Amino acid sequence: MGIWILVIFIGVPLMEIMLFIKIGGFIGLWSTMTIVIITAIIGTTLIRRQGLQTLNRAQQEIESQRLPVQELFEGICLIISGALLLTPGFLTDVCGFMLLVPPLRKILGHHIWKTVQNSANTRFVMSSKRDNYKNNNSGPIIDAEAKNISEEDENGNKVG
Repeated sequence: MGIWILVIFIGVPLMEIMLFIKIGGFIGLWSTMTIVIITAIIGTTLIRRQGLQTLNRAQQEIESQRLPVQELFEGICLIISGALLLTPGFLTDVCGFMLLVPPLRKILGHHIWKTVQNSANTRFVMSSKRDNYKNNNSGPIIDAEAKNISEEDENGNKVG
């Protein structure tokens, strides 16, 4: 984990500086600055549009009494994309624009979901049963197990 933090906080800025020097030397200072500003403007416009669409879909999911899991993931991707697009640089702009492409977000979400499912500490059970107890909801039921853990003091006696 520590190596990834080192790569992100040292490697990414160094790559950005290198790209600024290379691209600035090739197309010039003002053209480079214009590209950085234009990508920020285009990125914020796309994020606003996609963010509003995602918010509307999330509200529809909530109104139909379903958890907006996909919409929440897309919202997180859009927040990260916005941070990357507002950070000056070409590498961060490419990563930010990639997160704005819905099929790429879907692939990323599928990969993350599989990683979470394969984790040794998690278990998800999806059921196609319908919840007949509350207004005949037709959404999926997530079956979970809960364990009540009581607190103990220093001597091992139960508290509460």
